[in-house]
Amino acid sequence: MLLRASLSPPGGAIVCSGEQFGFCHRHRFISLSHSARSHLNKSRPRLSSSSIFVQTESSGRNFVDRHSLKPVVTPRAADSTQSASVDVGNKTIVPDEGFSVSKISFGVVGLGVGVSLLVYGFGAYFNILPGSEWSAIMLTYGFPLAIIGMALKYAELKPVPCLTYSDAQNLRETCATPILKQVKNDVTRFRYGDEQHLDEALKRIFQYGLGGGIPRRNAPVLKMIREEVTPLDKYCLVLVFEAKALQLSDFERRQAKFASFFGPGITAEVAKGENDLYEVRLISNGDANASPSSSA
Repeated sequence: MLLRASLSPPGGAIVCSGEQFGFCHRHRFISLSHSARSHLNKSRPRLSSSSIFVQTESSGRNFVDRHSLKPVVTPRAADSTQSASVDVGNKTIVPDEGFSVSKISFGVVGLGVGVSLLVYGFGAYFNILPGSEWSAIMLTYGFPLAIIGMALKYAELKPVPCLTYSDAQNLRETCATPILKQVKNDVTRFRYGDEQHLDEALKRIFQYGLGGGIPRRNAPVLKMIREEVTPLDKYCLVLVFEAKALQLSDFERRQAKFASFFGPGITAEVAKGENDLYEVRLISNGDANASPSSSA
């Protein structure tokens, strides 16, 4: 850092030169009369005697302390043009916050109640916990409840995630067919004893182990469903499958079977998603009173 200042005799000018502050200026020597200097001193802003004001090319202002020669930068105001909200239009996602018994795992409930009865029953039986007169009853019911809970937990099939858009939710009751509603309810609740969701439907559509079909080990697995509205304002239930051993052509050949099984009043479309995901779009034709001919 180098700062030099020299005072000229009357009629001269003050000369300053500075480095390391990121600004450059040219020195200009001007000879002013005493009256002109007085007028200039009155019209310019007055600064503290301990600071030198520097206006750089940036929008901020830097004050340089004459004694310590350290710049002090004043903070700049935040950009008021930035917005914190994002308008997503009709693609607002509806959170699933409603309570339903179908969303409860009976395996977890049975196992929890059974184990609790067993633990408390043994504690009461050995006089570690109060209620020894009820220990026999708690042990009697605790064992079967724990076994049933473990069995249900072993055979449990968890529900798949459901992504619902607000515009699709408004059309569901009036435009979705009874079969589409049934499919949504079946795959978004706990099931017991099934190998996977829509197992019977996939078995008929892909014909496991039959001529022209696929091996059961290559069967697609339902990963999630999505409710949306098509560009033609039709209700659409999208089934997202994961199939590592299948190709898009395997789904395209069975497009008519998807429409037939989940019909009537259904148009089926298939598409390739990311990685090994495939989408089957079941589009309702608007006949919400169609009677189901088969069960999903």
